[in-house]
Amino acid sequence: MKTIYTTLVLSLLVLAIVPGVLAASVGLPTTPDINVEQFAPRVWMCDSRIVYDDATEPGRYSLDGQELLERINNYAFEGEQIQWLVLVMDKNKIDQNIDVYATVGSSQGEGNDIEVNCLRVGNQPDAFDSCNARIDEEHLTFDDSVMDYFECTLTVETPESMYGEYWITVEAQDGEGNMGTMDENEYWFFNPVIALSLEGTLTFDTVRPGTDSYSDTLLIGNDADAGSGVMLDMFISGTDFYDSSSSGARCPTTNQLGLNYFRYFATNGAYSTAGDDEVDVPAGRGDRNKDAEGYVNIGYGIGFNNPDPFYDAFEILQDQKVSPYYTANVLAPGAEMALTFKLSLPEPCTGNFDTGAIYFWGEAI
Repeated sequence: MKTIYTTLVLSLLVLAIVPGVLAASVGLPTTPDINVEQFAPRVWMCDSRIVYDDATEPGRYSLDGQELLERINNYAFEGEQIQWLVLVMDKNKIDQNIDVYATVGSSQGEGNDIEVNCLRVGNQPDAFDSCNARIDEEHLTFDDSVMDYFECTLTVETPESMYGEYWITVEAQDGEGNMGTMDENEYWFFNPVIALSLEGTLTFDTVRPGTDSYSDTLLIGNDADAGSGVMLDMFISGTDFYDSSSSGARCPTTNQLGLNYFRYFATNGAYSTAGDDEVDVPAGRGDRNKDAEGYVNIGYGIGFNNPDPFYDAFEILQDQKVSPYYTANVLAPGAEMALTFKLSLPEPCTGNFDTGAIYFWGEAI
């Protein structure tokens, strides 16, 4: 009887223990493998892209710090500026670790020399739509937690450090070294050499006083660097003439042959001084006029815009004006104008008037 009791007690103990084992909790931990994309910055150019004139030699239209509206080809000179507004996006973070800069070099795309760092300018409420910000086909909305605007201003340096043809773009690099580049690369010729070519000589042989004499035709050309695209606005000026020897010269009343006795006829393509506009603003800067043969008089000047501005007075050929330039007066690289000169020698006149000059000028526009 005692043995049976013991067995029952053990059975009860087993039954008491089993429910406790079935109710216990157990956990099996696992750590997810998360790889956050190292997002390369994206750079979009917005609609604010401007080229500014410099203070070195402002043209007839744009002054220092004003938009250089007349520049239509890919060249720029010392002091002129190219400015872009860009939108930069980095899905990792857009904090101070991101570096945005304009690069200049010999190849298109990223990796050229860093020329200027860009300035963070903050949100530009009216600019976003013009940036056309999208990733593949996904159009984006502005989010200041991952986006910001930067203004990049590249100033052309001296020819010692910037001469020749270069690719230019804007790049961004984050703290991890990931890089992005603006799609719009630009190709510029910095500080091209400006030069004129002159073919022929201005010679008047054995001119009889009281008669007209005509020179051989001269060719005045744009001899700027090949590939530069430099367009030259052309001008002419001159001085009176004197006899360098003590010969007792007189023409007609003193030892001076006046510039007013010289005229020229110019042709450039379909245009000639026969159709010259004869503009002289303000009046008196040479009193521009053509005679019955289409020959135009020459105004006084010993340096470009010296003593007065040459604009609307001293152009070689005034025709087909598209504000502010006469398109017939503009030479492309390698192009030439033909000029024939007429000397209406007064009577009486004696002497060898070999001192003095007629000047040709070309201004890059």
